[in-house]
Amino acid sequence: MSMQSEVKKRYSAGAQAVQADLCCPVDYDRKLLELLPQEIIEKDYGCGDPSRYVREGDVVLDLGAGGGKICYMAAQLVGSGGRVIGVDMNDEMLALARTYQDDMARKLGNDRVRFLKGYIQDLALDVAAMEAYLTEHPVTDAGALERLQRWQDEQRRTTPLIADNSVDLVISNCVLNLVDDAHKAQLLREIHRVLKPGGRVAIADIVSDDPVPDDLKQDAELWSGCVSGAFQEEAFLQVFRDAGFLAVTYDKWDSKPWRVVENIEFRSVTLTAVKGEQCACLDYGHAVIYRGPYASVTDDESHVFPRGARMAVCERTYRFLTQSGAYADQFIAIAPAETREPSSFCAPPGSRRTTAQTKRARHSEGQGGDSCC
Repeated sequence: MSMQSEVKKRYSAGAQAVQADLCCPVDYDRKLLELLPQEIIEKDYGCGDPSRYVREGDVVLDLGAGGGKICYMAAQLVGSGGRVIGVDMNDEMLALARTYQDDMARKLGNDRVRFLKGYIQDLALDVAAMEAYLTEHPVTDAGALERLQRWQDEQRRTTPLIADNSVDLVISNCVLNLVDDAHKAQLLREIHRVLKPGGRVAIADIVSDDPVPDDLKQDAELWSGCVSGAFQEEAFLQVFRDAGFLAVTYDKWDSKPWRVVENIEFRSVTLTAVKGEQCACLDYGHAVIYRGPYASVTDDESHVFPRGARMAVCERTYRFLTQSGAYADQFIAIAPAETREPSSFCAPPGSRRTTAQTKRARHSEGQGGDSCC
């Protein structure tokens, strides 16, 4: 039996009866749990609470949504103007989540949650549509396989399950470690693809302090139990960076390991990151000052910011550092004093604005206002 088959088998069982060893203790917001059916609360398997990163009006995508607990929590936070999409491959879990969809819609005031069948590492492929195609066109020979592959390519291109640049926030709760190692890089690319420019991720998952050896990776019980498929703690940050994310951060880190196997510590973490804006670097005369306390910092685009120095940045970087929320409390924003025609500009490391260039420019506390007290 393959690892993915073992995962499906174990979580199918988890939809039928509570599997206590599939989850870490998590302190969820009790107010958000009050609306939820008890069955969904009991048959939830996770290691964190990504719902606390949801904002009003968000379009939220929950990877590996399972029985729908985090989706229904997020639905209360996005409000009537937001939407929540849960993607899962497990029929039993999808059935559990959908069982209460009408009831939750009445409680919420509208139907703002939907559950889709799909692979989280291939968010363009509509698996339910593929299964319907296979019912009419079973694969019995090489020619039929080629036709299926052409159908898949066309479906991904014309009617993707999750469209490009369509989601404000991608969340998941102890799911990325269940994806086969060979598909994890594709998974990160898919998360990046579906997010809007400026979109965020909040991923609760299990990481290991040391790399997991092959013999543990071959243990089906440890893999389906969210252990042996875990990212190593440094590599987890790096794969998000390699996929093009910015401000990649461990926002939550459990000091106590969840499990220790062969002297390897496995613990719950929550990773956050932002998809940068996909636009040109234009120079309008913006600058930022890094507050400290470090002597200098370097961002994910190799800009260096010495403490207290007026550093030249393009408008895109200025907005990201001072308005996105990822760094806003660390930088003083200096907007140009006068509007001018922009020029193409990607500030080389060490580029500064002189005091002559920035006199009479507008200073602000990142997202703060201009008033004195």
